[in-house]
Amino acid sequence: MISTAIRLARVGSASELAAAVLMGLGYPCVMLAALIPNLWFFAAAGAVTYVADWYLHQKDSYLINRLNKVRAGLPIRFLLRQLLLVLLLAREDLAEQPVFYAAVACFLLFYGLQAPQGALATLIRLRRTMPVVTRNIDLHAVRIPDAPPKALLNRSAEKMLHLDVPAVAGVIVAVATGETAVAYAGVAATLALGLLYTVALVPYIRRKRRVPAAGAVLKAVGTWLREYQPTVALYFSGSDDSAYQVNMWLETMEQIDGRPIIIMRERNLVKKLQPTSVPILCVAGGQHLMAMDFSSVRVTLYAANVGKNIHMLRVPTMKHVFIGHGDSDKLASVNPFSKVYDEVWTAGQAGRDRYALADVGVRDEDIVEVGRPQLAPITTWTGTPKNPIPTILYAPTWEGWDNNPGNTSLLLAGENIMKRLLDAPRPVRVIYKPHPFTGLVNKKAKAVDERLQSMVAAANAARAADPRWAREAAAVQASHAAARAELTRIEARIAQLAAPGRKGGDEAEESRVSLADPQRLAELKQLREEWNDAYWRSFGWWEHKVVTGTEPKLYDCFNESDGMVSDISSVVSDFIASGKPYAVTDSAGLGADEFKRQNTAVRAAVILGNSAAELDELLAAVADPAADLLAKDRRVLKRYLLGPDEPTSMEQFNAAVRALAAKAEARNNGVAQRLAGQRIGELDQEADGAAEPVAAADTVAEQGAQAAPVAP
Repeated sequence: MISTAIRLARVGSASELAAAVLMGLGYPCVMLAALIPNLWFFAAAGAVTYVADWYLHQKDSYLINRLNKVRAGLPIRFLLRQLLLVLLLAREDLAEQPVFYAAVACFLLFYGLQAPQGALATLIRLRRTMPVVTRNIDLHAVRIPDAPPKALLNRSAEKMLHLDVPAVAGVIVAVATGETAVAYAGVAATLALGLLYTVALVPYIRRKRRVPAAGAVLKAVGTWLREYQPTVALYFSGSDDSAYQVNMWLETMEQIDGRPIIIMRERNLVKKLQPTSVPILCVAGGQHLMAMDFSSVRVTLYAANVGKNIHMLRVPTMKHVFIGHGDSDKLASVNPFSKVYDEVWTAGQAGRDRYALADVGVRDEDIVEVGRPQLAPITTWTGTPKNPIPTILYAPTWEGWDNNPGNTSLLLAGENIMKRLLDAPRPVRVIYKPHPFTGLVNKKAKAVDERLQSMVAAANAARAADPRWAREAAAVQASHAAARAELTRIEARIAQLAAPGRKGGDEAEESRVSLADPQRLAELKQLREEWNDAYWRSFGWWEHKVVTGTEPKLYDCFNESDGMVSDISSVVSDFIASGKPYAVTDSAGLGADEFKRQNTAVRAAVILGNSAAELDELLAAVADPAADLLAKDRRVLKRYLLGPDEPTSMEQFNAAVRALAAKAEARNNGVAQRLAGQRIGELDQEADGAAEPVAAADTVAEQGAQAAPVAP
């Protein structure tokens, strides 16, 4: 019931739900207290509304956004509370007293101060917004001043409104005690603080505190592009939750042959990228991007099929490649949109065969097998469990945009899978890692996810009370405490290194200071490895775990587990690289034979029905190599899906980059040669002779030789 209420209230936790309920009840109580009138009831209810409102804002609750949409936003709620205080004064027969007029005048003046304060804060933000956000790009050619103190601009409207607290408190105390001086002091404090806050913003609208105009910034970026001369670009546009699709390619881009660059379109995604040495250029405006000179780029890689890809696809001097963000048997892996690219790169032969079977217009000669460079961190299975009891990873995918029942096992099989794992006759440890998009389309999937997490928590509590596991916990208590202390130390150091520059800088200042520091990046990489090791040592090998967020990574969960249960997605294809047993759920009820026929990645899997009765076969294979009847099939399937082990995926990837870059260069040279001997137009021979047409042809030849992008 609580989970249903949380979902309906659009809040993220039980504590947010409690705050929402208190706020919803608090305002009617404030109104009732003003009408009765009852001063102390008013004070108590008013305090509850202040605290609940503040808490929901601290949590960035989605409910706050919804209240704004129905004209019950923060300014309205504060104004309502102030008006009810005025009503309370009137009901207390103080309408003819100076304290009444002081309160009314204060709230009117304070409300008037909010307009210039809000305008100044908005103007400063606009003047601090550059047309680009960058990382590892030297913008020394433009002067980017330090950002204003974060305390001034962060939640500025909320902070301004809360300055009414001295006036409200002072008036209430004055009514209770009869000491009107307290009310006047509170009124004076509110107005003085409001005026001071507004005045404090004024210096930051001066020219020297603003970032340069868009033209100057774009000119500096153009200069950097001409100096750096990038040759390989990773282009990406996506939703707020899609940063993982870029993060998975960062290490590959760092090892790529040539001069790489990452081109992004959404500002909010830049801060979600992991530290990297690769230059990152985020250009939100399509007109700005299309005006930039990317003539040195020979290969552009696309990790997602989105509409904004057109702004790069229009450039003919580079070759365009779809690399995707995973390799699976889902329909997204054979999207007809792939026809727009010069080549489609797949991990192995399976990807090529998918396009042939789908017959969506992608030619076989345009498909290149490059392996999966990201899979290098995945360790190969030894054939026996890593710990005294096996660890099973349950990593279901999300429900998908079309809500097809075959997309995710959560809705029809999730609870059966979890129950059978937690109640297995021979104990296993469960790592549950839901997809970050779970519940995005179907709220029932989110509800199941919450129930699964509750099941894991209950199972852990039961094990903690079991004497067998209690003895294990007591034996390693000191080492777990040491690991947790190590985690705290590592996290503090990572926090220091993760954000270069001073604390509180905005995206403009971070663009100025975030140049690649090899020493810092190397230390960060080492710290993340140490963090991962300490994380798994910080709790018992018998303790179940729910893993959400970005850390630990999916591949770290692969390495910690001895087997996996999942759905049709790239997770399955990637897990096959480990050589470990796995099971895939046939949620749509196709039947094992048809399910294997339609989905290549499950041909070496234990196929689960929605009852999950077949899980015993997986658990037996994990516990005893002799019972692992699909080991040979997995080895064959691994090569088919992911390509050969030699040469390495990175070597295959770089070879594909070099070959396609050569094709782009040959194409550009051919175009330049063809244009060099062609007259685009003839001028009036009688008036001007032949000199000018020749000059026109020379100009065209020169443009072709420079291989400049052609406008559509």
